[in-house]
Amino acid sequence: MLQADVSLINNLTPSMNIGILFLKSNLTGIITFSELDWITTHQSNFTRLEESIAIKLGRMLDAGSINIGCRLNS
Repeated sequence: MLQADVSLINNLTPSMNIGILFLKSNLTGIITFSELDWITTHQSNFTRLEESIAIKLGRMLDAGSINIGCRLNS
């Protein structure tokens, strides 16, 4: 079931989006270095809502709720 959920999220978004990234990180418990790089590259263009999501991701990393790693495709 979890793999199907991740596939669904991956298929819905051809381009990266902070909201989808947040959902994917919550679902898998992992955020990749390329995703973190994308956040830092685009943070100057974020709305207030997107900024709050990025801050929440940082807090989740600090708390150990999500980890930095890689996702393996099955």
